[in-house]
Amino acid sequence: MATQTIATQVDEFNAGFTAQIGPELSAVFDHEQQALNAAGVPDGVVAVGDRLPAADLTTTAGDSVPLRDVLDGSAAVLVFYRGAWCPYCNITLKSYQRDLLPALTSRGVKLVAVSPQTPTGSEQAITNGDLEFPVLSDPGNVLSRALGIVTEPSADARAAHTRLGFDVADSNADATGDIPFPTVLVVDDAGTVVFADIHVDYTTRTEIADILDAVGRLEP
Repeated sequence: MATQTIATQVDEFNAGFTAQIGPELSAVFDHEQQALNAAGVPDGVVAVGDRLPAADLTTTAGDSVPLRDVLDGSAAVLVFYRGAWCPYCNITLKSYQRDLLPALTSRGVKLVAVSPQTPTGSEQAITNGDLEFPVLSDPGNVLSRALGIVTEPSADARAAHTRLGFDVADSNADATGDIPFPTVLVVDDAGTVVFADIHVDYTTRTEIADILDAVGRLEP
């Protein structure tokens, strides 16, 4: 059976989610997505040809690790996600585990996921998707901010989150609502970005076929 795209999985999830939360809250999130799409990708975001900045990330054990040590001179796919509380992130990371990681491993390319969550949140993301690749925290969105991809939920969306029983700030290491736009970067072994896909609408994500196409263009 052919593997489902992430978009197809999201459509299936949305049908059930909308029915579960009802039309009022669904309208709040729909309006947020419409506003994000209307605003578009902001100026100054990371682009092809940029070099990754230096950054210290945090492991699930709470240890600080430089990004350069994580990559260790290898080409890599970096996935910036909002948090384990985000169902679209969980769908995506689980898909990458199942259908992307084996293909990257065979090519000697690393897969790394990054969010502003606490280490506990990163551990929850691993549990949600049975993930076998590094899932790291970017406290304060230092790396994401250097890449120009930081945003935050709208006030109405955060109020809707509260009605659903959670708040983004409770999951973030810096106790703010700041989160990255869902973003995938493919970098070569020198840390130069060769592919950048930034999604302002958090219900859409980078498809595996597009990532593998970019990886295939890396110098052998």
